[in-house]
Amino acid sequence: MTVGGNAWATTLRVGKGGAYASVQAAVNALPADGGTLELAPGEYREKLEIAKPNVRLIGKGKGPRDVVLVWSDGAITAGGTFKSASVNVSGDGFRARNLTIQNDYHLKDARPSQAVALAITADRAVLEKVRLLGAQDTLYAASKKTAPSRQYFRDCYVEGHVDFIFGDAKAFFDRCHIHGIAHETVMITAQSKSKPEQDSAYVFDRCRITADPKVGELWFGRAWRAYATVIFLRTRVDAALHPEGWREWTPGKTDTLGTATYAEFASTGQGASPKTREPRSHQLTAEDAKVWSRDVFLAGADGWRP
Repeated sequence: MTVGGNAWATTLRVGKGGAYASVQAAVNALPADGGTLELAPGEYREKLEIAKPNVRLIGKGKGPRDVVLVWSDGAITAGGTFKSASVNVSGDGFRARNLTIQNDYHLKDARPSQAVALAITADRAVLEKVRLLGAQDTLYAASKKTAPSRQYFRDCYVEGHVDFIFGDAKAFFDRCHIHGIAHETVMITAQSKSKPEQDSAYVFDRCRITADPKVGELWFGRAWRAYATVIFLRTRVDAALHPEGWREWTPGKTDTLGTATYAEFASTGQGASPKTREPRSHQLTAEDAKVWSRDVFLAGADGWRP
């Protein structure tokens, strides 16, 4: 990606051997046009807000597990779902690589609650080899009110149970591992495209889906808003996905499956079952799937290619 001016020109080091002990302090110290933070291995227990553009976080450990950004707010303790996020990113051009972002509320408090690990509304965001850990509402991938936010997740790991990937971003998950943790009902997605003309969807390409043995029912997702759009391309479903794949938001009370767009192409594995899918979902042809390819889907007016 090409960035203008001196974006990323400033590099600050955080943790052992660095000038900053706190990631937020280092973010605050960056120039207004952003820069790079190199994070030494360790756990950084703090709540992060990243509004500056072109901020890049790089974990300097051997793998994503070595650098952990974690906090433990739940919606019931923080005053709402969107206030619970461990890391909140609104600055466009954000990048993160080789680290973990976690909300461990569910490991510390037995009361059920939404608890976001990463809330991201940044456009032109790229996350590579990032682990996103939580339970209910792990990843809020959403757009700003004025324009769609394009987000690219490559070789990431995302885990949770209820609606754990939710929002209305234009998000593309490339070769990611999606894992359902133990719960009675696991909903992978709760996409929230609200109008037919809204430029919003989640696309999963060459991803792998797994689940804890203690998961009751596992679903691709349900529609948080009426025009939810989710596409699974070449997905390896290594778990007992519910044969119908897609579920109504509240069965018997809502009617979103008639307006939502849910589709698959060339799923494989234990949970691949095109003949039993919800009748209002779609099985795509190879030609249909081209519309949802990374370079077409994320391009936008500026031709962005992450």
